[in-house]
Amino acid sequence: MRNKLEKMTCIEDLRKVAKQKLPKMFYDYVDTGSWTESTYHANCQDFQPIKLRQRVLTDMTGRTLETTMVGQQVKMPVALAPTGLTGMVHADGEILAARAAEQFGVPYTLSTMSICSIEDIAANTNAPFWFQLYVMRDRAFMRDLIRRAQDAKCSALVVTADLQVLGQRHKDIKNGLSTPPKPTLRNWLNLATKPEWCLAMLNTQRRTFGNIVGHNLGVADTTSIASWTAEQFDPKLSWDDIAEIKNLWNGKLVIKGILDAEDAEMAVKAGADAIVVSNHGGRQLDGAPSTIHTLPHILSAVGSHIEVWLDSGIYTGQDVLKAIALGAKGTMIGRAFLYGLGAFGEEGVKRALEIIYQEMDISMAFAGKTDIKTVNKDILIPGTYPVAN
Repeated sequence: MRNKLEKMTCIEDLRKVAKQKLPKMFYDYVDTGSWTESTYHANCQDFQPIKLRQRVLTDMTGRTLETTMVGQQVKMPVALAPTGLTGMVHADGEILAARAAEQFGVPYTLSTMSICSIEDIAANTNAPFWFQLYVMRDRAFMRDLIRRAQDAKCSALVVTADLQVLGQRHKDIKNGLSTPPKPTLRNWLNLATKPEWCLAMLNTQRRTFGNIVGHNLGVADTTSIASWTAEQFDPKLSWDDIAEIKNLWNGKLVIKGILDAEDAEMAVKAGADAIVVSNHGGRQLDGAPSTIHTLPHILSAVGSHIEVWLDSGIYTGQDVLKAIALGAKGTMIGRAFLYGLGAFGEEGVKRALEIIYQEMDISMAFAGKTDIKTVNKDILIPGTYPVAN
């Protein structure tokens, strides 16, 4: 296994293996955007014009990427983002990803729409993890989710603000995405070519939404999940709801899905500890700007009042370094770790983190810096990076 992992030298290598191993509907679920996917692709492409200044004959010893995110010590300014259906990318996927994050020294964020439950993660890890909350119309259930996260000693609550309605992802519709896969001829034929995935799934009992089934009245099995989810995501979500959540939650509060400076200012007024500049990986509003393009505008509005992180489009250590240079205090990765998970399980997630760490560490050294906390725009070539208007 280690020999195979060492040959994975970039996230793209992990993606190719994951594509081979995963059932089509779950690979496409990970690797897709909404509508024309223009925002999905812009998230990656807009990092490319940003150029780094190479500095030479500087002391490169004693380098460190350690910093903090909402007061939590991290080995590098990266957290694993909340991703739904992670337990369909690999059996017990959320548990494996959380373990890998803990061992590496970065935070893991569990999605409301996870396959493994809050309690599953708490029982299989020692480090505090973060919980991501989708605001539901059923407020009693939402309050219960918050209570369960508190009981599990989650150290931060991440409220996703950009999923009041679901963006259309063509591949999910065409694939008939379901959890677990529906027993159709097309699905059986595809699953027959994925023996490793099937064997792992047969050896676990976690095949549906663990945070919901058995915890919410009216949802006793997977057949009612799709209709329940469509009914429960609340299009009326407002800043008043954020105030209620803050009153219920006794820890750090992060708001994810901010793309506009006015919304960032509202998050500051709401008392959030951090915001995540995110467009849901290009999976919601197609045609929205990339997150790295938006970052300077958000920072110009609120950067001195709140921690600003960046999510969507990060696949390399250089992407993280560029975001930090532009002023972000942290980043979150989704697809990058999911490719590792789908390719090699827990060890694949570790490898994805190792790849990003190594790329960031070496690039920082070439830019003449030895401490990530000292990285700023000085390491970038003027005129190549986005600026606030």
